[in-house]
Amino acid sequence: MKALDLAHGVSDPDDRLTDASEVLADWQRRCGGELPGVIAIPALLELVRSARRAGTPLARTITFLDETRVLSMWAAVTPEADGTRIELSRWRTSAVEDGGADAPGAAALVRQIAEAQVLLDAEQRVVSVDAMAADLAGMAAAMREGIGRRWTEFVNLAELEHHQSALHWRLLDDAAVGIDGSVRPWRARLFPMGDAGFELLLVPDGIGIIPHESVAPSPQAPDAASWNGIIGRELAPALRQPINRIIANAETIRTRLAGPLSDEYSTYAGDIAEAGRHLLGLIEDLADLEAVEAEGFKPAPDRIDLADCARRAAGILSVRAQERAIRLATPAEEARTPAIGEFRRVLQILINLLNNAIRYTPGSSTVTLTCWTDGVRAWLCVADEGQGLTQEQVDQLFAKFERLGRSGDGGTGLGLYISRRLARAMGGDLSVEATPGQGARFVLELPADTNTEMGVSEI
Repeated sequence: MKALDLAHGVSDPDDRLTDASEVLADWQRRCGGELPGVIAIPALLELVRSARRAGTPLARTITFLDETRVLSMWAAVTPEADGTRIELSRWRTSAVEDGGADAPGAAALVRQIAEAQVLLDAEQRVVSVDAMAADLAGMAAAMREGIGRRWTEFVNLAELEHHQSALHWRLLDDAAVGIDGSVRPWRARLFPMGDAGFELLLVPDGIGIIPHESVAPSPQAPDAASWNGIIGRELAPALRQPINRIIANAETIRTRLAGPLSDEYSTYAGDIAEAGRHLLGLIEDLADLEAVEAEGFKPAPDRIDLADCARRAAGILSVRAQERAIRLATPAEEARTPAIGEFRRVLQILINLLNNAIRYTPGSSTVTLTCWTDGVRAWLCVADEGQGLTQEQVDQLFAKFERLGRSGDGGTGLGLYISRRLARAMGGDLSVEATPGQGARFVLELPADTNTEMGVSEI
């Protein structure tokens, strides 16, 4: 299959795929759908609905699981009077074990907060660009005029300016970038799409911390102020690049790009790369921990829909759930539960809860997301069918670095602690019931949005 092959289809106003080329029809059926039938590819369904609601054409990279393969492709959708026209191109596949179950989920999560999306070829040259932020308009216009040039020519890479040659993508992933016309700091996130190239996402850098200028350093710790924020401000950025180099070199060895290698040493290299990724995850958790424990930390309040957040989080982790034959039951598409909270922080909490549910609930079971509101408070529950928790475990669960005796599962014991701190900073809470033998039941509570036209909904 060639990278420029085109798959196309048409959906009706109810997002039912009514006509599709052979390739798209095959993907529709492999994802459990029918023709005609509601679009069964989660990322494509979300894109079609977004375009239809906005009444404007949209295009982006989508990723989904097709049996044992991860597929990435460029999707362009155009709403019309009687439905939506769909065009898919530049698709590439990789085995789940090669791409990693986390890769599609990570890209989807970052995509929720990205303000620019750039499609690159295998040499990291610009193919197309879609920028949502006004202060990125200049960069986007320059990229469109410079199609075929490397994306690094259109941004400022202060940390890597001494490098003259093209860099491995892992050395550029998560690099701090400056953009002419924007006063905001940015991070570049790169996600490979096999031989088809890369997806570049530009996301605002940093976590909103509002310092209290009136707070003086403690006399018992006169240097405390100099340590505040050191992980997120200095340590994390300093460690990302060398760890990414370790991962890049280990993967080069593992995939035998540097020459022949015995299976044993290839396995060692894979272990090194995995350890590097775990270390990066720990660094990010520590940076988040530092942020939520800062004196003046305040998430940015926004009007959100908890039911929509639940559907988005489930879509992001659908690949991981399918690997274990776990069904994610989400609120109906028409359901609405208006609330007040920072969108990306609520999504971060839900991703953590769902990750835990998928990791610890039995395979071939169901994880259910339920939302409701009384008009004053809004709630979202994540319930699994695992062993549940005793009262003793519940009493320990939200402690820092608490893993309930589990080891070797890749966790840091910080996720639930950070999630509860985030929920409480948004004027809500995160709780769990002691239900031994009946599955775990986590409940996120937030202030309801009382000034909304979305309406009150209970699912």
